[in-house]
Amino acid sequence: MKKLMPLALVALLVTTLSSCELVEGIFKAGMWTGVILVVVVIAIVIWLFAKLFGGRKD
Repeated sequence: MKKLMPLALVALLVTTLSSCELVEGIFKAGMWTGVILVVVVIAIVIWLFAKLFGGRKD
């Protein structure tokens, strides 16, 4: 049963999520929404790296 669970989850995701629907949703949201989202994600990644590896050395 444990081996069947991940397979069932993948099957559920494949049947409910379609790549065409995802692309359609992105285009409906608009290019600027995508640009803003990418900028926000990059800013969060840079902030996380700065917190983890940078910062003040007092």
